Amino acid sequence: MKRLIEFLREEDGPTAVEYAVMLAMILIACMAGIQMLTQKTAESYNQSGNAIEAALNS
Repeated sequence: MKRLIEFLREEDGPTAVEYAVMLAMILIACMAGIQMLTQKTAESYNQSGNAIEAALNS
């Protein structure tokens, strides 16, 4: 507990918090990008599957 209090009193504490906030924002941006990419990939596979199915049924 003593080490935690000393860490928070040092000037490195706020810097660590700033890095944590930046990391959180980067992770949120990455997760949003991955979600969008996943959605677009699924749409592409569905379109390709429908086109192949239509070609085979012709």
